[in-house]
Amino acid sequence: MQYKMIVLDMDDTLLTDDHKISDLNKKVLLEAQEKGVYVVLASGRPTSAMTAYAKELELDKNDSYIISFNGAVISRAKDDLVLFEQKLTVEQIHALYDYSVKMKTDIITYLDDEIISQTDSEYIEVEKEITGMVHHKVSDFKSYVDRPAVKCILLEKPEYLKTVESDLLAAMPHLSISMSKPFFLEAAQQGIDKAASLKFLADKLGIHQSEIIAVGNAGNDLTMIEYAGLGVWVDNVTPELRDKADLIVSSNNDDGVAEVVQKYILN
Repeated sequence: MQYKMIVLDMDDTLLTDDHKISDLNKKVLLEAQEKGVYVVLASGRPTSAMTAYAKELELDKNDSYIISFNGAVISRAKDDLVLFEQKLTVEQIHALYDYSVKMKTDIITYLDDEIISQTDSEYIEVEKEITGMVHHKVSDFKSYVDRPAVKCILLEKPEYLKTVESDLLAAMPHLSISMSKPFFLEAAQQGIDKAASLKFLADKLGIHQSEIIAVGNAGNDLTMIEYAGLGVWVDNVTPELRDKADLIVSSNNDDGVAEVVQKYILN
């Protein structure tokens, strides 16, 4: 099979634990693009927290794309043109806030390239570190969030948040719910996930799903792993998902992405 696109989750997949692209991963991804293969970044991150990595991989020079906010936004790397965007309504965000209060979790959303919350949390600190975004703590979340936003994240200890996930799936079946990290439970508009946006992009580019490789590590990657012609986990995948891909490669810290590219694209 001649693959025409490789789609990469970022945190804990493409990036090492210190949030860097390894020299080997960068080298082989540049070589893949020289062969005409699209390299697409697909992350739960906001777009602004992905663009520096996209430029490092020269996605802008190779006319490629970024799928951000777990699929809620698709943009073109060379000029930031937004091809697709789907937001939660104000009413949905407020309902999620009320739910978070009831379930005793923290909640964040994003407005004007800032993280918005009414609380502080060790897990919000993680999101600040990952994204490099400013955290704007507000006195009244519902009053401040007065316009649509692309997603919300509920944050709490992993063992508790897993039970919240099951409850939220039942309480709000009209939303797309997924775990991006054990302490990040993400909520987006119905039908929004990485696979749906990947299909939108692939159709635009005339690429069949059989010609796509997708690489990830967590629950919010599962739909694109199942959609792609070759679905790949890195070895540090969430344990309960290990049997849901075609292939498992080395971990994010051991150049697992490069392993896939070398075997299935460069060779």
